[in-house]
Amino acid sequence: MSPFWVKTISLILSLGLLVFVHELGHFSFARLFHVWVERFYLFFHPQFQIMRWNPAQHKLEFFVRNDDSTTEESAPTAEPTDDEVKEKQSWRATTYGIGWLPLGGYCQMSGMIDESMDLETMKQPAKPWEFRCKPAWQRLLIMVGGVLFNFLTALVIYAGIVYTQGESFVAYSDAVEGMKFSPSAINAGFRDGDILLTADDRPLTYLTGESLSDIIMAHRVTVLRNHADTVTITLPDDFLFRVNNDVENGDSFMSYRLPVYIGQLSPGMGAEKAGLQAGDRVTAVAGVATPSFDELTAALDEVKGQDVIIEFERNGVVDSVTAAIDEDGKLGITLLSPEKVYKVTKREYSFLEAIPRGIVLGWTTLTNYVKQLKYIFTPQGAKSVGGFGTIGSIFPDTFDWVEFWNITALLSLILAVMNILPIPALDGGHVLFLLIELISFGKIKPSDKFLEYAQWVGMFLLLALLVWANGNDIYRFLIK
Repeated sequence: MSPFWVKTISLILSLGLLVFVHELGHFSFARLFHVWVERFYLFFHPQFQIMRWNPAQHKLEFFVRNDDSTTEESAPTAEPTDDEVKEKQSWRATTYGIGWLPLGGYCQMSGMIDESMDLETMKQPAKPWEFRCKPAWQRLLIMVGGVLFNFLTALVIYAGIVYTQGESFVAYSDAVEGMKFSPSAINAGFRDGDILLTADDRPLTYLTGESLSDIIMAHRVTVLRNHADTVTITLPDDFLFRVNNDVENGDSFMSYRLPVYIGQLSPGMGAEKAGLQAGDRVTAVAGVATPSFDELTAALDEVKGQDVIIEFERNGVVDSVTAAIDEDGKLGITLLSPEKVYKVTKREYSFLEAIPRGIVLGWTTLTNYVKQLKYIFTPQGAKSVGGFGTIGSIFPDTFDWVEFWNITALLSLILAVMNILPIPALDGGHVLFLLIELISFGKIKPSDKFLEYAQWVGMFLLLALLVWANGNDIYRFLIK
């Protein structure tokens, strides 16, 4: 399967799961407080739906048009009967479905102004099963339910990963050749070979997304240079954007700097013909020292098409051979991975140990993401906002379930943060109005007309953001 389809399927699976969890959060609290949920849908369904289930009518349908509605509303009455109240508060009164457009989902509650814009219901007398009839604190919990479920889901995923996989890593201190940095990092003061020590006085242990974020967001980073000097690097305020530009150009911010230990030899090329073996360490090319792969490629580039002396170390003994370098500057070797070159630290977690570790990973990831939000409101940040293409691109080219769950946990936290922003039409907008109502003891309560206008404004803003983010993706793909 091509990388495009692997990424696309991974994106749909991940977002589908997270949207379902988010809406389930709203649904669960609505059910807890006996609010009628009219519809519960995964994905949107313009024109038709993939699946629709109406438990009350014992109907399960596939590929049905939207105008073939199975929901039959009873005529409004001033005083609902006890049976009618009981019926509306049952889970069986909800229509469940799956749409075909994987851009989100919704949990439509009776008596609430939301994206459905069902204003006719709001003109009718309030019913005891409606959202608007419930106390403000219950309505608040219903609205934060989706965000809460997304946050808890991320913690569960992180805990599950460390419980099943443990944590294997090469500590910065054990990577004796240090790190290789991108051009922007070099311009900021890093040097290839630096060994990372601290970020804003917080110790740095090993290479993770958490560690990368700590470094990129830091004001000062301390490194060990040349295995002797401790150097403090003060990072510029726009360092995050510089690193993002490097990534867009194919340069990762940093990676382990690898000594040249041969992993495999290409048949018929210079290294094999010269008698080099897997496990040998190449230390010099034509008299130029090659402590890491970067120096090796630069040295080979200078002697393209020549026969040169290659110095190497085998079982502690230094030797040399004459090898042919091809016209592309290749010797014909691949390197051992960092885990086979450096000392690997392995941490195993019991079930009870995995829970607090998952909480730490989730909370750290959340706070790092929140710190980065401030950059969105700058010109450079606005240009870096990405849509579904950007999100999909972070999934690997081949199915890797550990990486899939890592990315899903991250997206779950991002979804939680974005939904709690105080923007009308988002959960955060409803939460803001409800907090005002609670703080004022019900004296300040937005009118239905105000909420209607706020909903329209919020939907316009979200549509504009969707167009901008995906427009950036198109620009980067087709033009930049």
